[in-house]
Amino acid sequence: MKIIVAIKQVPDRDAQVRIDAAAKWIEESDIQFALNESDAYALEEALQLKEKHGGEVIVVSAGPERVGQTIREALAKGADRAIHVACDDLGTRDALGVARLLAAAVKPENPDLVLTGLQSEDLGLGQTGVILAELLGLPHATLILHIDVEGDAGSSAHIKVKRELEEGWFQEIEMPTPAVLTIQSGGNKLRYATLMGIKRAKLKEVRTLAASELGTDAAPVVILERLALPQKQKSTQILPGNAKEAAAALVEKLKFEVRVL
Repeated sequence: MKIIVAIKQVPDRDAQVRIDAAAKWIEESDIQFALNESDAYALEEALQLKEKHGGEVIVVSAGPERVGQTIREALAKGADRAIHVACDDLGTRDALGVARLLAAAVKPENPDLVLTGLQSEDLGLGQTGVILAELLGLPHATLILHIDVEGDAGSSAHIKVKRELEEGWFQEIEMPTPAVLTIQSGGNKLRYATLMGIKRAKLKEVRTLAASELGTDAAPVVILERLALPQKQKSTQILPGNAKEAAAALVEKLKFEVRVL
């Protein structure tokens, strides 16, 4: 079974971000980057499928040269090889533009499964994997916690996936392969790269494809006008009336204003 995992390098969750002068993105020169969390769970699911059924795990990632560090991390955890789509303007591309890059890199591989994280930690749109499935013309499912392969692993195999729904509900779906799945965080326990894995990663193949050579349209459909940090504010509101009246007013606000009930 050939499994491709799309991974993204994002700012470390503990990084102190600053908006750049153009208010279009963040200052990247002085922050650390890391593997997107839900992509790490997609990689873990792929590695476990490989351990059970054999095959090959290939990671693909788009971005500038620094993305190579995240690619090597994935290789050290057990991926067999990687494709780096060299792209210095990834921040100017919307979900459709990124998916077009990934689709152009993935399609020649003819994979049995393509796994992505549910969403990225920087933008959180949750659209790239779904659009990728459409561009590849493959069936897809989202919010996947677990994958079971039924039959012989390969292009004729069927899979059963477990989806996480709202309010503690789950759904199981049977699907043909090839397929595209977006993986929810928390389905597995993530592994660490071993010292031997880190050494082996240096010898594994990383094929670089220039974004300009893939022939995809870079013009965004969605345009980011302005980026801003959330405003910090404190406010206090006194609810009038006796305890019973104040409690009723509080419940109304939690239902209709804060929307937590």
